[in-house]
Amino acid sequence: MSENTLEIKDLHVSIEGNEILKGITLTIKSGEFHAVMGPNGTGKSTLAAAIMGHPKFEITKGSIVLNGEDVLDMEVDERARAGLFLAMQYPSEISGVTTSDFLRSSINARREEGDEISLMKFIKEMDGALDELEIDKNMAQRYLNEGFSGGEKKRNEILQLMLLKPAIAILDEIDSGLDIDALKIVSDAVNKVREETGLGCLIITHYQRLLNYIKPDFVHVIMQGRVVKSGGAELAEKLEKEGYEWIKEELGIEDETVGQKA
Repeated sequence: MSENTLEIKDLHVSIEGNEILKGITLTIKSGEFHAVMGPNGTGKSTLAAAIMGHPKFEITKGSIVLNGEDVLDMEVDERARAGLFLAMQYPSEISGVTTSDFLRSSINARREEGDEISLMKFIKEMDGALDELEIDKNMAQRYLNEGFSGGEKKRNEILQLMLLKPAIAILDEIDSGLDIDALKIVSDAVNKVREETGLGCLIITHYQRLLNYIKPDFVHVIMQGRVVKSGGAELAEKLEKEGYEWIKEELGIEDETVGQKA
């Protein structure tokens, strides 16, 4: 089990000249789960998009380093090959590409030429993951996310996580659209990947309920584009009970929004 480290230092990110992130510093190591919480519009999803290289987001200062390699010098596909993974808040539909073809191509893209996964091994691994996530096997032959419900799309993101086995994963509100039963199934799958591979994870969520199933080692609160408070799992529990007003009062923050959903 290899040791992996994602280091984010003094990260500043802008959208169309509007600065959203104003100096984020986080280090995520193998086996560590970091939860990022905060009110709407504070920069949580901006952080995820910036790490993965979304062209809309301009890095104006700071660095992102994965295992000593400069992530900001990598194209989006190179970041994925290096071991970064994003479970998206709003997964895209891709017509004409079946889920199984997408998954097998993604696995092979991270392997050396000549070491591609065999069809039989792939089918065995995919079928096992489908069973664990309680996904109908027919879904593997449907076009990626096309006509999927919100819950099916979220399970499909975790299916990708299970098969790709990334070094560091970013889970952007994977709990939205899931009922309690589905949330437990998805959480169990994430926990299993963590146990088997030493997955490091950045979990973006609004709600404590997800963190009841996926226990974070660290909880960070982002406001006005900065990490303003960090703690253990107990911090998320306090936020669930008391909201964010007490943090705003501590910091003298009157209006938290940054003008757009971020």
